[in-house]
Amino acid sequence: MTPETINDPATLAAVEAVFDEYERALTTNDLPVLDTLFWNSPHTLRYGATENLQGYGAIREFRAMRPGKGLMRTVIDRSVTTFGTDFAVANITFSRKGEARVGRQSQTWVRMDGQWRVVAAHVSWMDPS
Repeated sequence: MTPETINDPATLAAVEAVFDEYERALTTNDLPVLDTLFWNSPHTLRYGATENLQGYGAIREFRAMRPGKGLMRTVIDRSVTTFGTDFAVANITFSRKGEARVGRQSQTWVRMDGQWRVVAAHVSWMDPS
Protein backbone atom coordinates (compact mmCIF):
# COMPACT_ATOMS: atom_id res chain seq x y z
CA MET A 1 0.00 0.00 0.00
CA THR A 2 1.30 3.41 -0.89
CA PRO A 3 0.49 6.73 0.78
CA GLU A 4 -1.56 7.65 -2.30
CA THR A 5 -4.03 4.85 -1.57
CA ILE A 6 -4.74 6.07 1.96
CA ASN A 7 -7.67 8.49 2.15
CA ASP A 8 -8.24 8.63 -1.58
CA PRO A 9 -10.59 11.65 -1.78
CA ALA A 10 -13.44 9.87 -3.61
CA THR A 11 -13.29 6.84 -1.33
CA LEU A 12 -13.10 8.98 1.80
CA ALA A 13 -16.12 11.03 0.68
CA ALA A 14 -18.11 7.84 0.03
CA VAL A 15 -17.31 6.39 3.45
CA GLU A 16 -18.07 9.65 5.24
CA ALA A 17 -21.44 9.80 3.44
CA VAL A 18 -22.39 6.24 4.38
CA PHE A 19 -21.22 6.87 7.94
CA ASP A 20 -23.51 9.92 8.08
CA GLU A 21 -26.34 7.72 6.79
CA TYR A 22 -25.59 5.21 9.56
CA GLU A 23 -25.59 7.93 12.22
CA ARG A 24 -28.97 9.27 11.04
CA ALA A 25 -30.44 5.76 10.99
CA LEU A 26 -29.05 4.97 14.44
CA THR A 27 -30.36 8.09 16.15
CA THR A 28 -33.81 7.81 14.50
CA ASN A 29 -33.99 4.03 15.00
CA ASP A 30 -34.41 3.41 11.26
CA LEU A 31 -34.03 -0.36 11.46
CA PRO A 32 -34.33 -1.11 7.71
CA VAL A 33 -31.44 1.24 6.95
CA LEU A 34 -29.36 -0.13 9.83
CA ASP A 35 -30.01 -3.66 8.60
CA THR A 36 -28.88 -2.69 5.10
CA LEU A 37 -25.66 -1.10 6.33
CA PHE A 38 -24.44 -4.20 8.18
CA TRP A 39 -22.91 -7.09 6.26
CA ASN A 40 -25.42 -9.93 6.19
CA SER A 41 -23.03 -12.62 7.39
CA PRO A 42 -22.48 -14.87 10.38
CA HIS A 43 -18.99 -13.31 10.49
CA THR A 44 -20.25 -9.80 11.30
CA LEU A 45 -19.44 -8.64 14.84
CA ARG A 46 -20.82 -5.97 17.13
CA TYR A 47 -19.40 -5.58 20.60
CA GLY A 48 -21.48 -3.17 22.66
CA ALA A 49 -21.38 -1.72 26.14
CA THR A 50 -23.35 -4.69 27.51
CA GLU A 51 -23.38 -7.28 24.72
CA ASN A 52 -21.14 -9.28 22.41
CA LEU A 53 -23.00 -10.06 19.20
CA GLN A 54 -21.74 -12.55 16.63
CA GLY A 55 -23.50 -12.63 13.28
CA TYR A 56 -25.91 -10.45 11.35
CA GLY A 57 -28.95 -12.17 12.84
CA ALA A 58 -27.88 -11.49 16.43
CA ILE A 59 -27.18 -7.83 15.63
CA ARG A 60 -30.51 -7.44 13.89
CA GLU A 61 -32.35 -9.07 16.80
CA PHE A 62 -30.57 -6.81 19.31
CA ARG A 63 -31.59 -3.67 17.40
CA ALA A 64 -35.20 -4.84 17.13
CA MET A 65 -35.40 -5.43 20.90
CA ARG A 66 -33.78 -2.24 22.18
CA PRO A 67 -35.80 0.87 23.02
CA GLY A 68 -36.26 3.22 20.09
CA LYS A 69 -36.03 6.39 22.20
CA GLY A 70 -33.14 8.21 23.83
CA LEU A 71 -30.76 7.42 20.97
CA MET A 72 -29.74 10.98 20.11
CA ARG A 73 -26.10 11.78 20.65
CA THR A 74 -23.58 14.43 19.74
CA VAL A 75 -20.47 13.37 17.86
CA ILE A 76 -17.49 15.01 19.55
CA ASP A 77 -14.76 13.80 17.26
CA ARG A 78 -14.63 11.67 14.12
CA SER A 79 -11.77 9.98 12.33
CA VAL A 80 -12.24 8.10 9.08
CA THR A 81 -9.34 6.44 7.30
CA THR A 82 -9.61 4.56 4.03
CA PHE A 83 -7.09 2.03 2.78
CA GLY A 84 -7.37 1.50 -0.96
CA THR A 85 -10.87 1.81 -2.37
CA ASP A 86 -12.69 -0.98 -0.51
CA PHE A 87 -11.65 -0.85 3.16
CA ALA A 88 -12.08 1.79 5.87
CA VAL A 89 -12.18 2.34 9.60
CA ALA A 90 -14.38 4.98 11.24
CA ASN A 91 -14.04 6.02 14.87
CA ILE A 92 -15.99 8.56 16.87
CA THR A 93 -16.33 9.81 20.39
CA PHE A 94 -19.77 11.01 21.39
CA SER A 95 -21.79 12.42 24.25
CA ARG A 96 -25.38 11.84 25.23
CA LYS A 97 -27.55 14.27 27.20
CA GLY A 98 -27.62 13.28 30.88
CA GLU A 99 -24.64 10.91 30.53
CA ALA A 100 -21.35 11.93 32.22
CA ARG A 101 -19.33 9.30 30.37
CA VAL A 102 -17.94 9.73 26.86
CA GLY A 103 -18.95 7.11 24.33
CA ARG A 104 -16.60 5.54 21.81
CA GLN A 105 -17.50 3.76 18.59
CA SER A 106 -15.25 1.98 16.11
CA GLN A 107 -16.45 0.52 12.84
CA THR A 108 -14.75 -1.45 10.11
CA TRP A 109 -16.32 -0.85 6.69
CA VAL A 110 -15.76 -2.94 3.56
CA ARG A 111 -17.12 -2.25 0.09
CA MET A 112 -18.67 -5.41 -1.35
CA ASP A 113 -20.54 -5.55 -4.63
CA GLY A 114 -20.31 -1.77 -4.80
CA GLN A 115 -21.95 -1.20 -1.38
CA TRP A 116 -20.28 -0.17 1.87
CA ARG A 117 -21.08 -2.47 4.81
CA VAL A 118 -20.10 -2.56 8.48
CA VAL A 119 -18.30 -5.85 9.10
CA ALA A 120 -17.27 -5.14 12.70
CA ALA A 121 -18.28 -2.57 15.29
CA HIS A 122 -17.42 -1.80 18.89
CA VAL A 123 -19.21 0.62 21.22
CA SER A 124 -18.04 1.40 24.75
CA TRP A 125 -18.19 4.03 27.44
CA MET A 126 -15.23 5.73 29.07
CA ASP A 127 -15.63 6.54 32.74
CA PRO A 128 -15.18 10.23 33.56
CA SER A 129 -11.75 11.11 34.88
